[in-house]
Amino acid sequence: MRRLYSLLMHGAQPLLRRKLRRRGAAEPGYLDAVEERFGSYDGPCEPGALWIHAVSLGETRAAAILLQALREREPNLRVLLTHGTATGRAEGAKLLREGDMQAWLPWDTPRAVRRFLAHFRPCAGVLMETEVWPNLAHACRRAGVPLALANARLSEKSLRQALRLKRLSRPAYASLDAVWAQTVPDAHRLVRAGARVSGVLGNLKFDAHPDAAQLAQGRAWRERLGQPVVMFASSREGEEAEFFRVLAADRELAHAGWARRATDAVVPQLRWLVVPRHPQRFDEVAELARQAGFTVSRRSGWDGAQGPAPADVWIGDSLGEMALYYGLADAALLGGSFLPLGGQNLIEAAACGCPVLMGPHTFNFAEAAENAQAAGAALRLATLPDAVREGAALAMDRARRDELAARATGFAQAHRGAAMETARAVLQLAASRRAA
Repeated sequence: MRRLYSLLMHGAQPLLRRKLRRRGAAEPGYLDAVEERFGSYDGPCEPGALWIHAVSLGETRAAAILLQALREREPNLRVLLTHGTATGRAEGAKLLREGDMQAWLPWDTPRAVRRFLAHFRPCAGVLMETEVWPNLAHACRRAGVPLALANARLSEKSLRQALRLKRLSRPAYASLDAVWAQTVPDAHRLVRAGARVSGVLGNLKFDAHPDAAQLAQGRAWRERLGQPVVMFASSREGEEAEFFRVLAADRELAHAGWARRATDAVVPQLRWLVVPRHPQRFDEVAELARQAGFTVSRRSGWDGAQGPAPADVWIGDSLGEMALYYGLADAALLGGSFLPLGGQNLIEAAACGCPVLMGPHTFNFAEAAENAQAAGAALRLATLPDAVREGAALAMDRARRDELAARATGFAQAHRGAAMETARAVLQLAASRRAA
């Protein structure tokens, strides 16, 4: 089965090159060092670095938390960071120190992964969360490079896919030297997929600390505005169009909220903030808002001191500023959860003290979503229109909003500790290679 898979992966290389050219038109980072994708790496390389693979932005942020814990235990650690997306690579570049290296992980053909391992000769490899490739796992086993899956998660949907291809996926999972699962249900699913789970260490993302300056700036802007703000966090394609349709269908809600509460107190004007998950869609989402009849102000045009400019809809068109946006928002709708996309990570919102309203589709972060709901840190709504209206009501009810914010902060703090446990396990794995 792996031989057939290898033939298919080899034959798909022209399609990959075409895809990279298309993606590179919108995100030039995809055009950097293209030949690395096919196993060609330039320049000399000192062997023995710890290799960490973080495919995209979310995994790279988790890797940053792990890397900080690793360096606290071993300050002189050298690392090799590999990625699959341009946003992941750009974020990973911020983590590099003198002696560290960064590269694209090659396309999963036998020749490319052999050349990757022969060039870098890492002491051990750590794959973040979900990235298990059959040829890569096989090549590491043959080369004697210990390979682990850290912060590991596997949804029911991904398990079903793995079981359908078990002749290919089971040997890949079985070849891993260590698997550290986020949750007990993840561990059970990983075992069913063929992995030997070494422990359940929790989710690294709980150990992230929001950028204090960003969080303070966002909160200062919110205080200065004196108006409730509802954010659509990490929204996905298809969700924004529905979101703007909901707002357009109820112009009173969109522009001014409900005029009076039951107490007859005047309700301040609501503000709406949309932060798309993928940067290449910033322009598209802004245009969707305009087509729906709303005025738009984008983060890239805001004055640093004054904050958001007046508009019906604000667009968060920047990277690395989620703490700023969560500080600005009274409540956040969870992107990716209102279509069957699995949802985005809600932990950062909770750590920032921002209550979350999520849809029915959170299978990518099932246990975190369920635990947050049980702790009162998040609310689950059946549809996006329900979430929009509940978000507006929550943002305008300061006492209820503050109660949920306190629960969110407590929920995030209660689940910390995975980073140091994972760092200790990673260094033990690397030491086993050095000893051998």
